[in-house]
Amino acid sequence: MKLQNLLSNLEKHHKKKLDLSLGRTFNLLKKLGNPQDKLKNVITVVGTNSKASMCYSLKSILNEAGYRCNMYTSPHLQFLRERFVYSDSEILDENLIKLLLDVEKTLGDDNATVFEILTCGFLKYAENFKDNINIIEAGLFHQFDSTNVFKKNLSTLIGYINFDHLAWLKNKTIDGIIHEKTTKLLNSNIFINQQYNREIYSKIKTSLINNTSNKYFYGKDFNILKAENGFIQYQDMLGEIILPEPNLLGDHQLGNVSTSIAVARKLFKVNDNHIKKGITKIRLKGRLQEIKSGKLKSLIGKNRLVIDGGHNIGASIAISNWLKKQNQDVHLIVGMMSDKAHREFINNFKNVVKSIQLIDIPNQEGSILKEEFKSKLNGIDINISISNSIEESIKSFSKNQDSIVLITGSLYLVGEVLNLN
Repeated sequence: MKLQNLLSNLEKHHKKKLDLSLGRTFNLLKKLGNPQDKLKNVITVVGTNSKASMCYSLKSILNEAGYRCNMYTSPHLQFLRERFVYSDSEILDENLIKLLLDVEKTLGDDNATVFEILTCGFLKYAENFKDNINIIEAGLFHQFDSTNVFKKNLSTLIGYINFDHLAWLKNKTIDGIIHEKTTKLLNSNIFINQQYNREIYSKIKTSLINNTSNKYFYGKDFNILKAENGFIQYQDMLGEIILPEPNLLGDHQLGNVSTSIAVARKLFKVNDNHIKKGITKIRLKGRLQEIKSGKLKSLIGKNRLVIDGGHNIGASIAISNWLKKQNQDVHLIVGMMSDKAHREFINNFKNVVKSIQLIDIPNQEGSILKEEFKSKLNGIDINISISNSIEESIKSFSKNQDSIVLITGSLYLVGEVLNLN
């Protein structure tokens, strides 16, 4: 059985793709023998943006120090197995199929969403590697997310918090989002990444006031600055390190990397050399990733082809800030899901890009159609047009230009680009 067919079959176990509740997850975990209680060294990662960047940078540092990691992230870009990492390698497809069929059989006639089944499956298989470090990224918010099932953990990392997925919230304010992401964090060690503004930073601090964890805040307990000649300066309670720039584009990634460094230095046996090597070996797809070879790169010639799965207001600000520093003309190709803040996302590129082409996201139910997308952008002073496909958009640019063509708006779109290339 192919994985895509299996995923379609799993959808029959619950009428909704998303249903915020932990009851079904705990029911399935109990049937599986409560594997979550057998795992050691759990690190939970929550936030609106930056979760994957923190997961991958922390894993890369720990690997250099000799630690083995299991890692659960979502969504995947190309292959479902990307979500299931054990001892630093993705699970084999045949093992993943067997795992999910076994979990489905155990579920029986009970209800569970696909994400709940995948999460429980990850935890069950992780029993085979229970002494590893387990890096677990929350799927949606945290309070009722199916990753919030542990009785204890080593640490929680809090990434950038901003507006996204508001359709699932009753309280659609920043306070409501912060509450969902932080109110049920375990008492251990919490590391708080930099935030978009002081208000969010202060609200997070207030939300955690009754949590008895050791708390470490970016800008207070650890910090990172750009130094001369392509180096960065990291500081925390243990001292200062001069480091090479990480293998991630964008100044916003410095906060993500520094949070991971703070965790590694405080909780694990790592030295400066492990950190220096680790941050230059981060392998993260779809986040300001430049495509330097392949079919699509050949179509675009001298232009730079960059992809980023950013899909909310905070992400568009970070992408726009990076683009401003490139000193090149910029053209966007954008496709988004229907539940996003489309106008606000696009508006952050005003006075930064020369043109925007809107496309449908191929093979993705729930994406906004390009015509409707364009109708929402009336009055924004950017040259905006529609295109029928990723390839048609790319072919519209002269191969002899020296511009940046950035494809963004959705992780699902980025996955399609990688598949095409």
